[in-house]
Amino acid sequence: MLKTREYKADLCVVGGGLAGMCAAIAAARGGAKVVLMQERPVLGGNASGEIRMWVCGAQGKNVRETGIMEEIALENLRRNPNKNYPIWDSILWDIVVKEPNITLLLNCSCMEASMKADNAIGSVTGWQMTTQCFCRVTADLFADCSGDSILAPLTGAHCRIGREAASEFGEDVSTKVEDKKTMGNSCLIQAHKGTTPVKFTAPDFAKKLTEEDVRYRRPHMENTYENYWYLELGGDRDSIGDCEVVRDELVALAYGMWDYIKNSGKYPDADLWELDFLGFLPGKRESRRMMGEYLMTQNDITSDRAFEDVVAYGGWPLDDHDPAGFYYDGHPNTSYNTPAPYAIPYRTLYSENIENLFFAGRNISMTHAAMSSTRVMATCAVCGQAVGTAAAVAVKYGATPHGVYAEHLSELQDMLLWNDCLLPHHPRTPAALTKNAELTCSGVTEGLENLRDGNDRENVFVCGKGDVIEYRFAKPEKVNEVRIIFDSDLDRTTLPGDFCERQHAMRCNLLPDSPVMHLPTTLCSAYRCEAVLEDGSVCTLADVTDNSQRLILIPGCEAHVTALRLTMTEANCGGEEMRLFAFEAE
Repeated sequence: MLKTREYKADLCVVGGGLAGMCAAIAAARGGAKVVLMQERPVLGGNASGEIRMWVCGAQGKNVRETGIMEEIALENLRRNPNKNYPIWDSILWDIVVKEPNITLLLNCSCMEASMKADNAIGSVTGWQMTTQCFCRVTADLFADCSGDSILAPLTGAHCRIGREAASEFGEDVSTKVEDKKTMGNSCLIQAHKGTTPVKFTAPDFAKKLTEEDVRYRRPHMENTYENYWYLELGGDRDSIGDCEVVRDELVALAYGMWDYIKNSGKYPDADLWELDFLGFLPGKRESRRMMGEYLMTQNDITSDRAFEDVVAYGGWPLDDHDPAGFYYDGHPNTSYNTPAPYAIPYRTLYSENIENLFFAGRNISMTHAAMSSTRVMATCAVCGQAVGTAAAVAVKYGATPHGVYAEHLSELQDMLLWNDCLLPHHPRTPAALTKNAELTCSGVTEGLENLRDGNDRENVFVCGKGDVIEYRFAKPEKVNEVRIIFDSDLDRTTLPGDFCERQHAMRCNLLPDSPVMHLPTTLCSAYRCEAVLEDGSVCTLADVTDNSQRLILIPGCEAHVTALRLTMTEANCGGEEMRLFAFEAE
């Protein structure tokens, strides 16, 4: 008989893509015990080395997703300068397993859920193929970050699939009658350009493509934006039930495209290109969408609606793909700009009928039209961080997801803002402890108030190497935590390469002149934080010589202090300017 292993947690997260990872990490850092159940051997979902879709998010100046997402991005710049996927996969794994409050179950596919009498989930069970064991997780709270919303059919959680008619919500879409069609799936390819000719012989199953087939989807091999996303099928079928059949067709299509590139005679340097990767796991854009206490629509996005319960944001265009995918006789997508950033409300992130169920990712409570913007992974990730933080608040008070909305919303938003998340239309309140303290910096006076004005993106403070920033308190104070926001160049203007290379964590085609990346030159790499105690002695809270992060949270000391000091001694790549947005304490 096969064994069943039992696990208990405050929160069980199903799905280990970027949304599930950020949910698990945020909850764990907030003090919750977390089990993260992921059906694949690697983390990252569509962003992983198994699928290799790019991590996209809000588009525009100074709107890059911060918090955990920026932590991952900066670590990737530090450890993975050549954008190598095995290293990327290891970075995603490492950031999860180093959290002591997370138990990670890889290769474990959620297959069953048991319900309590009060319309709440009691446990979920997964099959772990590597150990040939069932894994049953009993928890107080659950988060469906699986993309396909596996907990919907297992629990009866309300969900939708397909496209709404324009008349249902007054959306500006072309669908006149609702249907079950979705955007499709993609199996991607990657290649590199070398110096030695390489032949390619297509397998018999490869789809034979003509010039007519590729007229709207013509590969541009030398263009850094080329990532073959338009190799897409399955939106006109069951995106879950027909996935295996669609996968076979996608593999044939991908090989057919590569055959066209190599052997059609349309590419002068085709003989120098060699295929490095072809994904056999389809990357999905859309399937089931959970129904929350609020259903966000296209109009909420385009009107830049200010939600009182904002906890995340988007900013990708309304980017809808025809369900026929590659075989649609026209341009593969329509794209309309959105406000960047626009607010996403907390009520879209928990179930309207299952009282202990959160969700984050492309399956949140959106219409199809709204989801065409929120589905991209950086947006999914910030929603995941919001869910994980809300779960930590819920555990603290013994509350349900709705209970957090009803009674603890301000605390949730304050926690997100403190952890460097942007909430549109909801500015951060400066920390009270340092707001009225005396603030000096080695004779520098201009811009000092930027360090405690609550704006962590626009009002930068610049000082010289070795300058000492100091808060002096009117009386000895207890410092629980010091918060620093360094300048990590959110627009990535200090990185090498063109705009595409600077903006994306990974690349598709490898060109001979593809740049070697590095950390932003604006980022402080060495600093020291000290507390002056009542007796005049100095306690070093942190002395770091290899910093690679934007957000720094430093625990305070047990004794009361009369002053806090920050000295920045080195910028990345030897720059002379020391740049930061915040230096506060609570």
